[in-house]
Amino acid sequence: MRKDVISGEMFPKKELVRIVRDKEMNVELDPTGKKSGRGAYVQVDVAAVKKARDEKILDQVFSVTLSPDFYATLIDYVDHIQARRELMKNDQL
Repeated sequence: MRKDVISGEMFPKKELVRIVRDKEMNVELDPTGKKSGRGAYVQVDVAAVKKARDEKILDQVFSVTLSPDFYATLIDYVDHIQARRELMKNDQL
């Protein structure tokens, strides 16, 4: 279980996306969950990530100013994962 930095709720690690800040203060997605650095987790929910963007939650968590491009990449990534999960769920029905 990991804590989603947007909602403060606990979720299984597989339901979250890890974002990491390295020593050089670069922030990037960590799909493998194995990159070194300060990590934070967000749930796979486009609305939640948009909230994080609007309220600059990740900027505060990592003590950096994140670019709009980073948030666009994160939203696209989360949207892709969310769509895959919905597709797989529908295939199992």
